[in-house]
Amino acid sequence: MPARGNKSFLPVKHCAVCGRPMVWRRRWRKTWAEVRYCSQRCRAGRAGAPPR
Repeated sequence: MPARGNKSFLPVKHCAVCGRPMVWRRRWRKTWAEVRYCSQRCRAGRAGAPPR
């Protein structure tokens, strides 16, 4: 049995804007296929977004 807290077996994606790796989170379990950005800042800074 793996040690509690060992996250090395979780799936990883890279952010579409900054390229940082994102590790699967429980709150993303239903929408993991649609997750593209690591943060709200990257979502707001994506190409083609209107400036604030």
